[in-house]
Amino acid sequence: MGIPLENTKDIEKPGNKIENGNGKTEDIEAVAKKSHKTSNLEAATHLFKGSVGAGLFAMGDCFKNGGLAGATLLLPVLAVICVHCEQMLIDGSILAVEKTPGATFYDYPETVEKCFEKGPAPLRRLSKLMRLIVEMFLCVTQFGFCSIYFVFITENLHQVLEIHGLNISPTLTMLIALLPAMIPSLMTNLKYISPVSAFANVALIFGLVATLTIAFTSGPMPSLSERHLFTSGTQMSLFFGTALFSYEGIALILPLRNSMKEPEKFSSRFGVLNITMVIITIIFMFTGFTSYVKWGEEVQGSITLNLNVEEIFSQAIKIVAALGVFFGYPIQFFVMIKILWPPLKQNLSYAQSHPIQTQVALRFILILMTFGVALLVPKLHLFISLIGAFCSTALAFVIPVFIDFVVKAQIPKSLTLWIYFKNMAILLVAVLGIVTGTYESIVEIVKAFYA
Repeated sequence: MGIPLENTKDIEKPGNKIENGNGKTEDIEAVAKKSHKTSNLEAATHLFKGSVGAGLFAMGDCFKNGGLAGATLLLPVLAVICVHCEQMLIDGSILAVEKTPGATFYDYPETVEKCFEKGPAPLRRLSKLMRLIVEMFLCVTQFGFCSIYFVFITENLHQVLEIHGLNISPTLTMLIALLPAMIPSLMTNLKYISPVSAFANVALIFGLVATLTIAFTSGPMPSLSERHLFTSGTQMSLFFGTALFSYEGIALILPLRNSMKEPEKFSSRFGVLNITMVIITIIFMFTGFTSYVKWGEEVQGSITLNLNVEEIFSQAIKIVAALGVFFGYPIQFFVMIKILWPPLKQNLSYAQSHPIQTQVALRFILILMTFGVALLVPKLHLFISLIGAFCSTALAFVIPVFIDFVVKAQIPKSLTLWIYFKNMAILLVAVLGIVTGTYESIVEIVKAFYA
C-alpha cells in the first residue's frame, strides 16, 4: 500500500494515453499518480519535520539527564542504531514486495506481516499478530506525539498571554490552539502537506537559532565544570527515552520512501535518510550541549520556556517555535490516520458509501482525543520520556530486529554469527531502555501528579 491518493479524480478510461512532452506517451493513470509523488527535497523536508519537533527543544533536558559527556557520546550511537534499524525495515519491505506478485510498496505494518508470512514455517502463524502489534504501537506513539504537540504549544503560548495581562487558564489556551489544528490535519495527501511542513521547518529553525543566540548573548556561559559529565542510572533511563522520542521517525520511513518519485534514492549511501539524519544529529547535539551548559539543572522540557518572557524578542521566539510544532502536527497525524482508516473503511458500510464524510469525522474525533489527553499531561518532559522509552524503542529497535531475523532466515547462509551478535546487542539495548526508561518515567509522572 502506497501513499493514498484520495484527492486524485477517477480516471474515466484506464489505459488512455497522453504525450509526456518527450515525444512518448504514458498511461493517464500513471501520470496522475506520478504527479502526486514527492521529490527528494520534499521527502527530506518531511523526514526532518517528523524527527525534529518538540523533541528538538527537549534536548536540554535530554543532556541534563545524560550528562555533558554521557549524552555527547551516546546520542550519535543511538542515531546510528536507529538508522541501521530503519535500513533493516526498508530491506524487509523491498524483499516482501519482490516476493509478492503485483505488489508495489508496503508500509511498516504490512512489511512486518508479509515478512513473517514468507518467513520460517513456525513464524508464519504470527504474521497477523505482529501486524496488529505494530499498528497498536504506531497509533499509540503517533497519538502521544500529537498530544505532546498540544502541550508544547500551550506552555509557550500561555507564558506570552500571561505577560500581556491575559490571565486565562492553560486549558483555555489549549482550546485556542485546537481550532486551527483541525485545518491542516484534514489534509489527506503528503504532497499537499509539503508547504505546511516546509513552513514548520523554517519556524523551528528560526526558533532554535534565536533561542541559542539568546543563550550565548544574555551573559557569560557557565563553566563546564559546573555541569555533570555523567549521571546516575535513573537519569540515564530518562535520557534514553527522550533521545528515542526525538529520533522517532521510523513510522514515516516507508510512507516517505513510498511517496518518492525515485524511492531508491531514499536509502542509498548519500541518500535522503543518511544525510538528513546526520544533520539532525548534529543539531540535536549542539542544541542539547549548549542548553544544558547555559541553564544547567533549571533547563525545562522545552528550552524556549527558559527564555525571559518579559522580553519582546523572547515572546516572538516562543510564538514562532509553537507555530513550528503546530504545523508539524499534520505529518504526525497522517501516520495515525493511514493505519486506522483502511480497516474502518473496509468494515463499515457507511464509510464505503460516504468515504469523505467518514474520514473527516474520524479525523475530527481523533483530534479531539489528542486534545483531551493533552489536558491530562502534567509534565511535558516526562511524557516525552515515557513515549520514547516504551513505544518508540519497540518500533525503532525491537521490531526491525525481528524483521531482520525473519528476512535473513529466508536467504541461505545469511544468518551469520555477526548478524546474531549485532541484532542481540541491539535487543539488549532496547530491553534495558524499555524496562528502565518506562519504570522511571512512570515513577516521575506519579510524583508529578501527587506533588
